[in-house]
Amino acid sequence: MEDQNHYSATSCNTLRSNFPTNVLAKVKENLAFRSSKWSELNGAMGDLGTYIPIVMALTLAKDLNLGVTLLFTGIYNIITGAIYGVPMPVQPMKSIAAVAISDGPEFGIPEVMAAGICTSAVLFLLGITGLMGLVYKLIPLPVVRGIQLSQGLSFAFTAVKYIRNVQQLSKGKSAGNRPWFGLDGLVLALVCACFIVIVSGAGEDKEEDEVGGELPGESRPPAPRRRFWRALVSLPSAMIVFLLGVVLAIIRRPRVLKEIGLGPSGIHVVKMSRHAWKQGFIKGTVPQLPLSVLNSVIAVCKMSSDLFPGKDFSATSVSVSVGLMNLVGCWFGAMPCCHGAGGLAGQYKFGGRSGGCVAILGAAKLVLGLALGTSLVKVLAQFPVGLLGVLLLFAGIELAMASRDMDSKEESFVMLVCTSVSLVGSSAALGFVCGIVAYVLLCLRKVTKDPSQIRAWMHATP
Repeated sequence: MEDQNHYSATSCNTLRSNFPTNVLAKVKENLAFRSSKWSELNGAMGDLGTYIPIVMALTLAKDLNLGVTLLFTGIYNIITGAIYGVPMPVQPMKSIAAVAISDGPEFGIPEVMAAGICTSAVLFLLGITGLMGLVYKLIPLPVVRGIQLSQGLSFAFTAVKYIRNVQQLSKGKSAGNRPWFGLDGLVLALVCACFIVIVSGAGEDKEEDEVGGELPGESRPPAPRRRFWRALVSLPSAMIVFLLGVVLAIIRRPRVLKEIGLGPSGIHVVKMSRHAWKQGFIKGTVPQLPLSVLNSVIAVCKMSSDLFPGKDFSATSVSVSVGLMNLVGCWFGAMPCCHGAGGLAGQYKFGGRSGGCVAILGAAKLVLGLALGTSLVKVLAQFPVGLLGVLLLFAGIELAMASRDMDSKEESFVMLVCTSVSLVGSSAALGFVCGIVAYVLLCLRKVTKDPSQIRAWMHATP
């Protein structure tokens, strides 16, 4: 008996002593690049087409503390990269941002932060109770694909609007057609879009097959041509477009370099009145919550397993992650954030394959937040919006393409019902309900017609 107790105590002590080492080894593995460093750096730019316009609009319209937002979202990026080992994005909560921009002075920063805290509290509770995991298991795959398709198309439509029209981001409105020429002209955006298509193609996983592969009966391309294409497809297209935008922003207003102040922004606790909590919950949390559950948790988990086989994250983990981020940052004025399938698709599209991809992005946000703070918005305000539209366009298309795996007409029908209602009704929740109804009706029809087929149909659930 004493030997058994001694063995148990020795085992426990060994586990305790090895725990820090195991954790550090896992973090190192998650942050290690899985592709070339240029591909990972390029992937880090993949969700900036969503992040920059929303954060910039709230900074200009509502005096959002950009410095604090950069600091907290940078920390979120590094931690999620270390935990998940994939380019898990950190993006603003879009419904809350849309309400803040369109609702005037009645929905200010206190209301935005209250909405973020309430939304995250619900997600955190759904996560720790296991209810989110149950929801993930019960939602049929065609409905998940419908949500992804609608969100991807919504991003693409917004991107085209950014490219075609001059934008007043602080008001959430367009201001006429974009001129053809200029430092933020239509020609510039189209050239950059063509450049990304030539470099990245349609987002194939194995570019080597295209540049150096050989089909039966075909001759191998000459060596100089192969070297040219290898060099071309290795270019960090998204990073080049983004850096071009930074250069053009400075050229558009050279004196902006003198207007930038050095040093971080002040951090203080946001005071939220009872009225702010009420308005934040009714106007912000209620429309944001369905989108967060469906796109920030359910769709992210499904897309992670699709893009990274073996990386099957639980809905519980992702839900708790979103909850913890905002239950800390929103009290200090950081923009409410979540994970998003669109950001994950965008970062994957441009080459992100590891947690190191988003960790680099997080480190860059930390440096900018500490060095420049809110004054960085002076540069971002001059950034060519058309180029942000180009980055957002490819992220939206990559997300929408996840729906191409529907195997039957019935699955496609459910997916398109969900997508159509979500887009036309501007409500992911309404599209979700209609998709579920269509799925249940088709199941009942199958049972009535041929009960033996119901098992095959139920395999559509994730």
